[in-house]
Order: sequence, then C-alpha cells, then structure tokens
Amino acid sequence: MKQYDVIIVGGGVIGNAMAYNLKKAKSNVLVLESSEIGNGGSSRNGGGVRQSGRDPRELPLAMYAIKDLWPGLSEELGVDVEYHKQGNLRLGKTEAHAKILQNIVNQGLALGLELRLVDNQEARDICPYMSKEVTVASYCPTDGHANPMKATLAFYKKAREMGASFISGEKVTGIKLQKGKINGVVTESNLYEAPIVIVAAGIDSKPIINTVGIDIPMHRMLLEALITEVQPPMFPQMLGTAAADFYGHQTDHGSFVFGGSSGLEPFTSEEAMPITRTYTAPSICRGIMGYFPVLRSVNIVRTWSGFTDETADHVPVLSRVDELPGLYLACGFSGHGFGIAPAVGQLMAELVVEGKPSLSLDAFRYDRFKAKG
Repeated sequence: MKQYDVIIVGGGVIGNAMAYNLKKAKSNVLVLESSEIGNGGSSRNGGGVRQSGRDPRELPLAMYAIKDLWPGLSEELGVDVEYHKQGNLRLGKTEAHAKILQNIVNQGLALGLELRLVDNQEARDICPYMSKEVTVASYCPTDGHANPMKATLAFYKKAREMGASFISGEKVTGIKLQKGKINGVVTESNLYEAPIVIVAAGIDSKPIINTVGIDIPMHRMLLEALITEVQPPMFPQMLGTAAADFYGHQTDHGSFVFGGSSGLEPFTSEEAMPITRTYTAPSICRGIMGYFPVLRSVNIVRTWSGFTDETADHVPVLSRVDELPGLYLACGFSGHGFGIAPAVGQLMAELVVEGKPSLSLDAFRYDRFKAKG
C-alpha cells in the first residue's frame, strides 16, 4: 500500500489550493474527490473576490489574498484565471438598505479596508447601467472577481505537475485511526494511509468527521447560479445588493454570471442532489431586473445549482483537531470561500507543515462552538 504524507479529502478550489501549497513544501500529497474535480461549490458560484461585506474574522484573509496572492496567481499557476480587480458595488434603494450598507462600510473601515458609501450619482458614474431607483451603494475599489472553474483547475493542474496524486470518483466513508492517531481514510473500495488527513469536502465533511466523533454545527444550503448569452462589454465591477437579491459579474467571454437568493433556501436544500427549482431562477432574475432593467431582454442560457456548507456562525472551520493528532478541517465556508481560497491554501499548508500559519487562524477553530462552562 502506498504511503502519503498528507491526504486531502475534497477536490474543490480549497482542496486543490492546499495540494499545490503542500507540494511547494515538498509533501507527498493525495487528493480524493467523490465526484469530479471542481464539481461542487467551487464551480457553482459568482466568482467574487471581495473583502467588503465579510465577517471581521474573514477580512484579514481576504485582504491578504487580494493584496499578495490573486494579482500574481495566473502567472504563478500558468493559467489565466481571469482575475480582475476593478471594484465591487453593493447597491441599495431604501433607507433600510442604506443602514445595512453604512454598517458594512463602518465595519470595513475599522479594519483598514478602503471602502466608502457613495450616492446615486457616483454609483451611476461608476456603473451607468443601473436603475435610477438605486439611491446608495457601498464601493470597494480593490474588490473584484475571477473565473471559479479556471482557478480551481489551475490549482489542480499545477499541483499535478508538481507530483500531487489525485483520485476522483471514489467516496471517502470514514477516517482510519491507529492508537488514537490519524492513520488515513477509508473509501467505498480502498484504504489509503497517511499520518495527516485534511477534510475539505464541503457539506460531505460532516459525515466523514462524524466517524471519529468530531462534529461541527453545519448544514447545507442550495445556491443557484445562472449564465446569460454573450453581451457587449458593459461593466467590469463585481455587483451585489444590500438585500442579497443577486450578485455577479460579466465574464471575459461576455456572458453574465449571476447568483442570488429566493428567500426559500431552507425549503430547497433537502434533495439528495442539487436541483434547479421553478421558483429560484425567476427570483434571481427579478432581482437583477429590478437593479439592471437594461438586462431585461437578455436570454438565460443555463442555470445550475449546488450545495454550500454553512456553519452556525457563517464563517469556515480552518483548524487542527487537538484530540485527534493528524486531523485538520477546512470546511464550512458558507458560500464565500472562493475569494479567500489562495490564502486558505497557503495558511493551511503552513499549519500542517510548520505548525503555525503566517496569519492567525484562531478565529476559525473547530471547537469554538462548544458550550462555555
């Protein structure tokens, strides 16, 4: 049986980014993916690379990724990940929206983020296509977007070139212990051994870590995205709203990629497989048309849906598990893991190899949910 230094469970953008960084550190890495590489939430999101509107615990990771990692990522990985740092507008129409946006601005400014509230005229100067009903917006000029599938596969391609092993279509069913320490993973048909296992399998992480008595409060939520027919270049910014009606951007190809909320997510997340519902895409479209009526006649060419792994406090778990030496968790990204993926990949690799990451991950410990005595 082949021995590995590290086994990563999950072949999404997080798992691939960790594999790449672990290979840079000369680790012998195996990535196990139950379906296909990048087939989960990593390829089913709006592509936002943003700092604004994040939980204060996540913001240092996002700021670091945007300042130091995303700008050189295409050159580093040898693939154009279509990264653009051309701002993020979060739009509002009402006094209630203005209060939400002001809170976002105040929170970001307190942590050193370049972020400001703009009036309707300045918002339209930045993006002239929006509805005249927009009265206020938050604007972060250093936010942006990238191509989720290209970024995920770029990390995968580079990690493979550097010698990482990947096995797809093989579902991990449990974690193997030996004398109280991690000794590998069990799949439906095989056993793979390693003294270190990182579980980064999205919502599928929960049953895997449950096999060794570890649990975190996490459930799945269905998110849906849609893509339009190709349009002439209109605006380069990442877009969103105070009310979370929709979010998205225009791609290099010319299509728009949008995601959004129907408000019915708790009732659309029970199927075994993610299914596009009759009322989810129309809800997103209504949100888009309410802010960008210019897109009213643009055809939707495809929709797709996927499950996100949402924790009780809406930020991820990035942590070693103290009571099981060799077990690490990188899950629970709650729908906003893509933008911080390069930072997470680096920091988790540092945690595994060096014992301490260059940016603190203490706020993301697995045991933060335990009852306080």
